[in-house]
Amino acid sequence: MSARSGRFLTLVDGKWLTGSRDTWLKVTTSLPSISNRAHARHACIRQMRANLKRVDCIVEIHDARIPFSGRNPVFQESLDVRPHLLILNKMDLADLSSQQRILKKLEKSGVRNVLFTDCLKQRDENVKKLVPMVVEIIDNKPRFNRDENTNYCLMVIGVPNVGKSSLINSLRRTNLKKGRASPVGGEPGITKAVLTKIQVCQRPIIHLLDTPGVLPPKIESVETGMKLALCGTILDHLVGEDIIADYLLYSLNRLGKFSYVEKYDLKEPSDDIQHVLKCIAVRLGKTQRVKAITGVGNITITVPNYSAAAYDFIRTFRKGELGPVMLD
Repeated sequence: MSARSGRFLTLVDGKWLTGSRDTWLKVTTSLPSISNRAHARHACIRQMRANLKRVDCIVEIHDARIPFSGRNPVFQESLDVRPHLLILNKMDLADLSSQQRILKKLEKSGVRNVLFTDCLKQRDENVKKLVPMVVEIIDNKPRFNRDENTNYCLMVIGVPNVGKSSLINSLRRTNLKKGRASPVGGEPGITKAVLTKIQVCQRPIIHLLDTPGVLPPKIESVETGMKLALCGTILDHLVGEDIIADYLLYSLNRLGKFSYVEKYDLKEPSDDIQHVLKCIAVRLGKTQRVKAITGVGNITITVPNYSAAAYDFIRTFRKGELGPVMLD
């Protein structure tokens, strides 16, 4: 592998395949404003702090495909007075061949309690480990004003669309044999209410305080912002689906993940997002009619629908149909 002029190159069948950053780098100036919802963010963090007295443990959920990128540092600064468990969710979508490297790096940064989960799975064995793990973490720390209380209260935090609500529903399904208590969706911003109290276990009695997703006050780099966007943590229209699709192609080529070639009937891997989207549009029959100005007047022609192709490319990746990846 080699890198030249901000372009990442991968050797495929004797030729250098590059993932271009030229297109998605133009989001540099817009990324800070994406997370700049200062008033709502401060209000949410303020309510979290105010309720810490009734909380025994902080459960932070993040996307397993980006275990280091985009975690909100405000959580550590504001809520670190309580025991902490990091859940890396969506493990079914992540390439965990380097799981030990991830755990060692997290431990170096002070995160020792980590659990990988797939909360959409009807029966995830790792979700079953959460309650005994949390009880052990809490029992090894002083509970102060809650020392005589036999019930446990956890606060669930994280950036948007990493599976907080899915975890709550999975815990209720596993421990209480009950259905959904928290709405879920494929887009960020589904949970609106702050600190909704939900029971997830009977023995011992455990309640969770659900919270809305809160992005960092400032996204540290363009690359981090693009990873968050690709994983669906930032609303697509704020970045642009064409830009996210371009970054997706760059990432797949960089990682040597070429399943998109067979998926969309391409002849070979490509670093040209327009070519790839055109092939996707043709493969799916996604076209649109547009007016073209010619020397003899206006005519209507049929062209590939690049927006629909980008939408499908991104959704296919997010469903795991292009294979598991590790973006960090």
